[in-house]
Amino acid sequence: MLPIIYSDEFLEHQTGRYHPEKPERLSAVVTALKTADFAQKIHWLTPTPVKQELMSWIETAHTAIYIEKLKHIATTGGGYLDGDTPVSPRSYDVALLAVSAWLDGVNEVLSRENPAFVLARPPGHHAESNTGMGFCLFSNAAIAALYALQQPGINRVAILDWDVHHGNGTQAIVESYPEIAYCSLHQYPAYPGTGRASEQGFYKNVLNLPLPPGSDISVYQPLWQYKILPFLNNFHADLLIVSAGYDALEADPLASIFLQPEDFGLFTQYCLGVTRKILFGLEGGYELLSLSKSVISTVQACL
Repeated sequence: MLPIIYSDEFLEHQTGRYHPEKPERLSAVVTALKTADFAQKIHWLTPTPVKQELMSWIETAHTAIYIEKLKHIATTGGGYLDGDTPVSPRSYDVALLAVSAWLDGVNEVLSRENPAFVLARPPGHHAESNTGMGFCLFSNAAIAALYALQQPGINRVAILDWDVHHGNGTQAIVESYPEIAYCSLHQYPAYPGTGRASEQGFYKNVLNLPLPPGSDISVYQPLWQYKILPFLNNFHADLLIVSAGYDALEADPLASIFLQPEDFGLFTQYCLGVTRKILFGLEGGYELLSLSKSVISTVQACL
């Protein structure tokens, strides 16, 4: 069985009619999973309702000023953090629930010592400590990593970000922690303009692998073999968190990388060769059919 943490409340973060990060992303994936051949092997879980102590975990990654700003925008009718990042009246509450889901995911993985998948939105890897940006409100993966470090027996956490865009927020938050490693493979140049190979963190705990437009699986595979897997294996993490963005697909409208859905099944197999204690959490991916097929490939590999 594979736990998948999901709530219909994640659909209530409204981004506008033509925004690529739309509720239909989750609806399409849920439909695909519920009609898949392996549907009976999925254990659907709803996230823990937001409790007061959740805020202490969010504050490990974000400033109180930013958290209050985001809440104010939502409760006064909505608005924008930047031109790409809308906030609707329900967005603050939904973003809190998304963080709760990621922390539930950590608990599931650690208790079962097997993978779990968080199917939540809004995404998080662009959100920096003092602002959201790039469709992201709270830095879900970074908060989950910091939470995991406080759990019994967890001394080191690795984050692998295979979203097509560099996770500037995740990197900025975790790179000063020697107990956390961050690896990102992303199109470069592309939004947000960060993620150069020279960015290696405060403790050589960051590995950025910028990829030129037009890259496909033939470019990715040697990076896995000679860069990513040695980096992850040498770090000896007690938990692997995957920022699972599916916008490096040929069909995706927001980038120019030419992966296919089945490639993410291969990436998942590589990760499972490092550890079975993996939390996958949705980041990007904006073409609904290829997004759904890619999540299917990831889940199949886990099963």
